[in-house]
Amino acid sequence: MADVVLKNVRKSFGKAHVIHGVDLDIKDGEFIVFVGPSGCGKSTLLRLIAGLEDISAGDLMIGNERVNDLPPAKRGIAMVFQSYALYPHMNVYDNMAFGLELAKSSKSEIDAKVREAARMLQIETLLDRKPKQLSGGQRQRVAIGRAIVRDPKVFLFDEPLSNLDAALRVQTRIEIAKLHTDTGATMIYVTHDQVEAMTLADRIVVLNAGRIEQVGTPLELYHHPANLFVAGFLGSPQMNFIESEVVQAGADGVQVRLPNGSTISVPVAGDGVKPGETATLGIRPDHVEVSPQGSLSGQIELVEELGENHLLYVDAGHGNRMTVRMPGDADMKAGSEVTLALSRESCHLFRQTGEALPSLSRATSPAPSSPRLTSSAA
Repeated sequence: MADVVLKNVRKSFGKAHVIHGVDLDIKDGEFIVFVGPSGCGKSTLLRLIAGLEDISAGDLMIGNERVNDLPPAKRGIAMVFQSYALYPHMNVYDNMAFGLELAKSSKSEIDAKVREAARMLQIETLLDRKPKQLSGGQRQRVAIGRAIVRDPKVFLFDEPLSNLDAALRVQTRIEIAKLHTDTGATMIYVTHDQVEAMTLADRIVVLNAGRIEQVGTPLELYHHPANLFVAGFLGSPQMNFIESEVVQAGADGVQVRLPNGSTISVPVAGDGVKPGETATLGIRPDHVEVSPQGSLSGQIELVEELGENHLLYVDAGHGNRMTVRMPGDADMKAGSEVTLALSRESCHLFRQTGEALPSLSRATSPAPSSPRLTSSAA
């Protein structure tokens, strides 16, 4: 096992700069997930670590060794791709054993490693089958098993579950989490799926246009996003954003005026914030409720029934569409007029630059009894 350290890593394809000075310290045994929109550089960064692309500038260290110039086979890594890349003419056993055979391992060592990996992944009964006889989930487990037998220092996963249906994604995600627990290996995982990121990661790296926006635990990023980009990217459905105007800033928070004229005092540090400045108030759908004491009103455009809960999409006027998560048995109809209240303690505030103002008191998990915004809020 090994630490992975990136120091001012850059990547250019000709004149196109795609990775811009990334610094990242991944500890031995960590499960790190790279997330970001399409084209943000997450797969490119993974390929730089794997040695499948050359680093244009900077240093990559694996286990205290600079590996910029080492070929992939010498880096002590194993990679699992989105495509299974299994040899169709070989059975499962031979697909898993092939890399060890190339490395001239003994037959007894190969057999022991293949069967142990098959046991871990619960594919012992599939060892004699060809890939065409397997389901998508089984093929992906074989691809993971092929990586396990190499006993790598670092596992690299490039969107390994994106070809699977919903049920298989859940099952395979659990198996990958168990694999991390059982092996204690360093794992770096690329995905566009927020659920995968939130449930698997020790820490998440949010990338945007080849730069790191924020690194932190799933709950740190969810409850304390560093900027508007992270706040809008993490969380499903997306955080609600309301363009507001700063009324005053003091030691107990920043008071802002919403587009309908009501005000709310957000418990964030207001150092350097001036009255009249434009700010963006953010609040997640879980922290908005339908209440006659609320200060925002609007018409329900759509109700999405999800069983255990449902989502209301409310036109709150002034170009604002609010999303509200409610219990599944709530009786709401499209076209109805509603009044919305916001949990003051759960609000975020972002400056015009996109930077989040630091919270003064928000706990990691906001209390359900947080006070609500009303039309007289100050």
